[in-house]
Amino acid sequence: MVDSRELFRPFTAPEEFERIVEMDTVSEMWTRCVRDYADCTAIVYAGESHTYAQLEEDVARFRALLLERAGESERIAIYSANSYDAVKALLAVTTLGKTAVMMPAHLDAMTLLGCCLKFGAQALVYADQLAGNTTVTASKLPDLPLIPIEESGSGTAQAVECDAKTPCVMIFTGGTTGKSKCALLSNGAVMQGTVNGCYGTWKVFGQRYMLVLPLTHVFGLIRNLLTVLYTGSSLLICEQNKNMFRDAARFRPTVMVMVPALAEMSLTLSKQFGRNMLGDDLKVIICGAAAVSPYLIQEYDKLGVLCLQGYGLTESANLVSGNPQSVQYPDSIGFPYPNQELRIVDGELWLKGRNMMDGYVGEQEEGVYEDGWFKTGDLVRIEDNRLYITGRRKEIIILSNGENISPAEVEAHFNTLPFIQDSQVFEDIDKNGKHIIALEVFPRATVIDKMGLDDRDGFILSELRRVNESLPSHMRVNRMEIRSSDFERTPSMKIVRYKKCN
Repeated sequence: MVDSRELFRPFTAPEEFERIVEMDTVSEMWTRCVRDYADCTAIVYAGESHTYAQLEEDVARFRALLLERAGESERIAIYSANSYDAVKALLAVTTLGKTAVMMPAHLDAMTLLGCCLKFGAQALVYADQLAGNTTVTASKLPDLPLIPIEESGSGTAQAVECDAKTPCVMIFTGGTTGKSKCALLSNGAVMQGTVNGCYGTWKVFGQRYMLVLPLTHVFGLIRNLLTVLYTGSSLLICEQNKNMFRDAARFRPTVMVMVPALAEMSLTLSKQFGRNMLGDDLKVIICGAAAVSPYLIQEYDKLGVLCLQGYGLTESANLVSGNPQSVQYPDSIGFPYPNQELRIVDGELWLKGRNMMDGYVGEQEEGVYEDGWFKTGDLVRIEDNRLYITGRRKEIIILSNGENISPAEVEAHFNTLPFIQDSQVFEDIDKNGKHIIALEVFPRATVIDKMGLDDRDGFILSELRRVNESLPSHMRVNRMEIRSSDFERTPSMKIVRYKKCN
């Protein structure tokens, strides 16, 4: 395979491409950001703008507070919703060479305690609105320093030097089995993910972003915060996602980082109101964390917005590949990013590289590694240096004749219909106890309603049957159903897969 970095060169302005350089640590990156972008707006939150220099002043005071209150603690949990203070705390922890344990704001009191114990938190930084959930932890772990995120130290403390191998963040993930666990990412891995986020768009420096993804999710943390800071861009943190469109009208973002379900909702409203609800300044949507429909890519292209998809894992510091040509290749997850090795074994993608995690904390997942390679569980193929996802190994359906069926590969055919928003192919049992392949679809109302159909469901079923008949016989579904509501989804907006039949 050719040099991965060079694959992205044609898609970025030459002078900007040369500014994309490797860095080893968050401290190194942040020191450069404060030097180069001191007077530029870094964060906008709750109606206030903060320059890079002002953010560093607050970070320095919080570093001092951490040293006063947490001493030599290495793992410092951050328990907060998205906010300016959450960014301040994250930068303070990581630029002290310590590890930020990102605790989702939705954790209840008992779960918070369990996570502090399991993941070895040695201090807990918490937001005032979540203080009530810290009382159990305070009573059970009386020696654990609890530090209000809104406070500051009596003085300031400078960033410290560390190296690429120094642990940086711990982030929750479903892992390759779907069981919740916590991945440990080094400074080197985090910075590789941060730099990878710069590739694939013509203008990447000095942009305006909005943050609607949680910072406790790797996509939000890496691509929607650290890459923003790396590029001297400005970030508006939405206080409440329900006000996203109001905030967009005021802030006029040029880039949005979104999951497909949110991009779909924004597109639906844009069609309903006859204008881009995210603003006319929007030029790029970075879409990921779940499969991106070709329909989204095509429809945003009509609005003059480039919707770019990619692929990544928490275990890979978010970014493995990115597609700067999503319009031309809407079913590809793009070119692999630099400084990693890829291997395909029996169709499954295996990874090695600077971006990979150091491991799961508090437990081991059997079968995840082999000879130093991380087994992603994703089935892929490569054509012309581009990656294509064909399914998940754990979702494979084995038919009675021995044929293997990838639900995602079959779903992709039905999802090409513009009036199908999402679909799910799964193994089911009919009334005679026979194992069959079933399909459920959720229609895209904005498209189907405009068609003026007398028999909506009849038309949808006839089109599904047409697609079904075009498939190889072993991939055809035996039963079809039209849903009246969306599928159940995970917190990261992925569809919850039905359990396999025994």
